[in-house]
Amino acid sequence: MKNKKSVLLAGFALLIYLLAQQGEDMARSLPENSLGSNAVLQTAFSKRQSDLQVKGQGIVKKVLPDDLKGSRHQRFILQVNPDQTVLVAHNIDLAPRLPGLKQGDSVAFYGEYEWNQQGGVIHWTHHDPDGGHINGWLKYNGQTYR
Repeated sequence: MKNKKSVLLAGFALLIYLLAQQGEDMARSLPENSLGSNAVLQTAFSKRQSDLQVKGQGIVKKVLPDDLKGSRHQRFILQVNPDQTVLVAHNIDLAPRLPGLKQGDSVAFYGEYEWNQQGGVIHWTHHDPDGGHINGWLKYNGQTYR
């Protein structure tokens, strides 16, 4: 009976170790320090929250064509945690575009989160010329775009 308990405990310890390793591997694929700050995005998505000022970072999963209807926006999908992506809509009429952006690049952001079923949208990643909204930004390749 004692040997069965020892074997079960050893198996359980091995399972916990393997799950921890898998979590570390997923965390390494995201930029440093992103998991804690991006937890807010995961909570906002699960609670269907909007109009929430957020800061985080992620890896570009896909670069989309610019949205040219009304104010022009550079658009791309960021993987912000293993289970969530967000669309970033960066107003290029008010702030410089991120030059040479491609899949696999790391981008940090500060902007407003809006919930949708696909994971959400981050916008207001630029200054507000009227001063009525919190200024946002994107950080890419050592540069800040406001």
